[in-house]
Amino acid sequence: MNRAKVYFTDLRAKPGKNLLDKLKKLVLEAGIKEIDFKDKFAALKIHFGEPGNLSYIRPNYVACIIKLIKDFGGRPFLTDANTLYYGKRANAVDHLNTAMVNGFNRIAVGCDVIIADGLRGTEYQEIPIDKKHYKAPKIAA
Repeated sequence: MNRAKVYFTDLRAKPGKNLLDKLKKLVLEAGIKEIDFKDKFAALKIHFGEPGNLSYIRPNYVACIIKLIKDFGGRPFLTDANTLYYGKRANAVDHLNTAMVNGFNRIAVGCDVIIADGLRGTEYQEIPIDKKHYKAPKIAA
């Protein structure tokens, strides 16, 4: 198995070299330009967070990636699947509202949000893989 390259940067910022500039440089160095996005949909799987917490990626970082995908001709959108537990991400309506309140909306990030497994989390396909822990996991349609 090949070893993965790991990229690091410090959190210092100065004029002309802020964290968004560093993120763009890292993503370009990691090879995003090698992906053929031209006229293709590009799903970015994102955790939108729960109401009242901050344990999710900041929308301005996501907007940086969205812009790069658009620059390469892609048609990006953000996606996630509903949760199995009860809460504000258990159905698509509440999930979309949570995403919007936490800053994941067309104005802030530059693309739309689509919940991958439908209104109630029942839109999925079983994919046979026949592995030790999973024989046929359910993957959001």
